[in-house]
Amino acid sequence: MFDPNANASPFNSVPAVIVVLVVLMAGIEVIFQLGEAGFIGGREAIGWRLEYSRAFGFVGAIFDWMIQNASYPIEHIIRFVTYIFIHTGAIHALFVCVFTLAMGKYVGEICHPLAVLAMFLLSGLFGALAQALFTTGNTLLLGGYPAVYGLIGAFTWLQFVLMRDRGDNGYMAFRLIGFLIVIQLLYMLAFGGNNDLAAELTGFATGFSLAILLEPKAAARWRALLTRIRAR
Repeated sequence: MFDPNANASPFNSVPAVIVVLVVLMAGIEVIFQLGEAGFIGGREAIGWRLEYSRAFGFVGAIFDWMIQNASYPIEHIIRFVTYIFIHTGAIHALFVCVFTLAMGKYVGEICHPLAVLAMFLLSGLFGALAQALFTTGNTLLLGGYPAVYGLIGAFTWLQFVLMRDRGDNGYMAFRLIGFLIVIQLLYMLAFGGNNDLAAELTGFATGFSLAILLEPKAAARWRALLTRIRAR
C-alpha cells in the first residue's frame, strides 16, 4: 500500500529550534573528528578540540577570578553557554544529541520554540553556575548534559501535570530523573566522582522551574491556584 509519508524527513516532527541546536552540536563534533583524522586543517587540526575547549569551556576558577576582581570580560561570560556545544568526544556528543532530540521533540510539541530555547540555554547557564559554586579546582565543564537535563526537567513537569489532569499518580513522572540519578551514583561508585553532577541536577531544576512558568497552560494554572487561595 502506498504511504504518502514514507519519504517524509524524520526531522519534520522535531521543532526547528531543536534541530538547529543538534545540528550545531553535531557539526562542531564532526569538524573536530575530521580534523583529528587529518582530513581538514592540517597538523594543527589535531589540537582543535583542546584549543577550543580551553577557549570556550567553563572553568569554575575563571568564575572565581571574575568575582574576586569584579571584572567580567565577554570572552569569559560567554563560557556559561558556549561550553554546551563542545564535547569531549564523539560518544559524548552522540548521547547529548540523541537526548536533545528525544526530550526536545516532546517539550517542543507543547511549549513555544523560544521557551524551549530558554529552557535549554538557561539550564546550561545555571548548571555552569552550580559547577562553580559547589565544586573546587580547575575542572573543565564541557558538553550539553546540563542543558539536556533542563529539557528532562521540563519533560518531567509536563508529564506530571498531564498525569494529574488524567487522575493518575503524577509523581510517576519523576521515574526518568530517578533512574538517571541512580545510574550516576552507580557510575560514581564504580569509576570515581562525577564533577558534573551538580551542573546536571541544577540544569534539571532549572528546566523544571521554567516549564512551570512557560508551558502554555501556566497562566491558567496560576489563576486557578490564586482563586483557591482566596477562597480559603
